[in-house]
Amino acid sequence: MPEQTVSNGSQTLLIDADDTLWENNIYFERAIANFISFLNHHEYSPEEVREVLNNVERECIVSHGYGLHSFAHALVQTFERVAVEPLTPALHETISGFAHTIAEHPVEILRGVPETLQYLSQRHHLIMLTKGAMAEQSGKVERSGLKEYFVAIEIVAEKDESTYRSVVSKYDLATDSTWMIGNSPKSDINPALAAGLNAVFVPHDNTWILEHDEVAEAQPPSRLLVVDSFAALQQHF
Repeated sequence: MPEQTVSNGSQTLLIDADDTLWENNIYFERAIANFISFLNHHEYSPEEVREVLNNVERECIVSHGYGLHSFAHALVQTFERVAVEPLTPALHETISGFAHTIAEHPVEILRGVPETLQYLSQRHHLIMLTKGAMAEQSGKVERSGLKEYFVAIEIVAEKDESTYRSVVSKYDLATDSTWMIGNSPKSDINPALAAGLNAVFVPHDNTWILEHDEVAEAQPPSRLLVVDSFAALQQHF
């Protein structure tokens, strides 16, 4: 994609949080690895167990939403589907513990994020747009120390086209000067483009597998930028 620089006028930047501003999925991946190791299944390979877990997670998102509570349910249900032994209270506690250890991790800000947010916030209106469980996401926002750079924080249950249209309406945003910035094609880029916004794709090496998707082509007048790091936003905005 050719190098593009966005106009210098003040714009609205909707910015994702998990795996865009701070690490998130790596902790879930470690918990999953520990769970699969603990399971030590003699018939299912680790890859097969993971495929079962992926399917169960999709089901749990529908019934429990996103976050640690839903993830803990998915681990327990995966155990029930593949394990030979019954799920005892002790096993339930151990398996749920793999999920709850994630909450103990400090918020690990990605490189270049604070200085880039400081730069951007002096030139544009920044709104953090993150999905997940309200209490969990609010806690991460507070602990991150990044709240000061944003004029608003939006925590939503899902990030789909209707969500973006709702945010546009709520803040009376001009679609031609509003950008969604994030690492997930499925949640950040494609639905934002479908809603008529512009988007900036910031790839992350450990994006959650359920967020993988082909990056859609922007249909004019919407524009799509791809950058190799969050700090690179300073070259465009």
